[in-house]
Amino acid sequence: MSGKPRLIDALRLLRSPVPDEKRRLLREQWASLDPRWRTPGQGFGQQATGCGATIGIQPRCDFACTGCYLGEEANRIPPASREQVFQQLDRLRAWLGPKGNVQITDGEVTLLPTEDLAANIRHARRIGLIPMVMTHGDTFRRRPGLLERLMAEAGLTEVSIHIDTTQRGRLGYKRPADETMLTPLREECAAMIRSARTATGLSLRAATTLTITRDNLDDVPPVVEWCLRNRDVFGMLSFQPVARVGRTEKGLQAVTVQELWDRIEPVLARFGLVRRGPRAITFGHPDCTRLELLGVYERAGSDPRVFPILRDDETDVDMMRAFLNRGLGGLNFRDDRPLERACRAMGILLTDPAWTLGPLRRWVVGRLAALETSGSRLAWNLARGRVRIDSFAVVSHHFMSPAELGTATGQERLSACVLRVPVDGEMVPMCQVNAGGVRDAVYARLRDQP
Repeated sequence: MSGKPRLIDALRLLRSPVPDEKRRLLREQWASLDPRWRTPGQGFGQQATGCGATIGIQPRCDFACTGCYLGEEANRIPPASREQVFQQLDRLRAWLGPKGNVQITDGEVTLLPTEDLAANIRHARRIGLIPMVMTHGDTFRRRPGLLERLMAEAGLTEVSIHIDTTQRGRLGYKRPADETMLTPLREECAAMIRSARTATGLSLRAATTLTITRDNLDDVPPVVEWCLRNRDVFGMLSFQPVARVGRTEKGLQAVTVQELWDRIEPVLARFGLVRRGPRAITFGHPDCTRLELLGVYERAGSDPRVFPILRDDETDVDMMRAFLNRGLGGLNFRDDRPLERACRAMGILLTDPAWTLGPLRRWVVGRLAALETSGSRLAWNLARGRVRIDSFAVVSHHFMSPAELGTATGQERLSACVLRVPVDGEMVPMCQVNAGGVRDAVYARLRDQP
């Protein structure tokens, strides 16, 4: 995944556009799921092997956020050694497989010495993971050129910037009263990412994250709309209703999942999303994550129009089953070089030419026909730059408090967890790390090591 692909590796994609290792790991994850969650639209074990995160990599932060998940001793704990981090990444690679999603996180990782952070990213890339740096973004603002250096020298292709009113200590935004006061900051970060892409000539995908409490719940709609209009930068918008973990202040009031989505859905409906039934796509336990994976059609001079990538009707469900039955679950073009992308695309055709050129082609054409009066007109407008088609995702992650862990539902959620952390060689659910004392135990070992 780093450097030029070997010709022989690219040619293997003609025979197997999804690597055999990825398919094996998907089968294992699928078998581990409770049969109740093995629905047609279940992404875990069919399309994705989950997501991983590091721990102890930099257990300190220069912010004092009201919804902090770190423990009281965090800023007094030394970081894990480079060798320890590499061991974590190796374990994550074994669990996630090729192109596994791994969050470089735990504290503010951009406070690490640049070479240490770059070495961690390079190692993840070298072993076949796709690392995403999780950050508050202020280090990039204070140190111009750092983001470009991580892209050019370490191979960074993904970053997530957390911006919301629960944060304390940000340069120029000490105590914002509401989320709209942070719009100039979001604009600044968007400009920074666009500039880094231009300066390096490299791709950089970005997400933005918000912690949601009763205080900023009603500010969700304008943030959704702003991100939708700026999806060329923030292609994913992630919400995390506050959980009673770490140093989270007791005065913060939690919100329910439905309250959050009652603010999100009217915005998406205003941009054309018609929801007639349950969401077609889920990941893991239904109480853990909610996701809208959307296509976006935008004609020059007009508002964008959103539509579900996968509808909850029989036609789309049948097409998804056919796709999975041909061993294409886990298909992933992210970070492919041109040769790899071409061979992987040709591999899809060679998997079953009759199906690809028949039912699959007709399904794609039918979906596109709903956007324009004809496929040829759409292609012509795309070629002239009059129309733009891309994607946008809105997701909410619902982390558990300590009280929830011990319930029957809490245990079910842990067993189906798609976000895990390597601790002593085991893949531990993130909620167990946050709310079950695992992070404190890891930090105690880091504090006491010679």
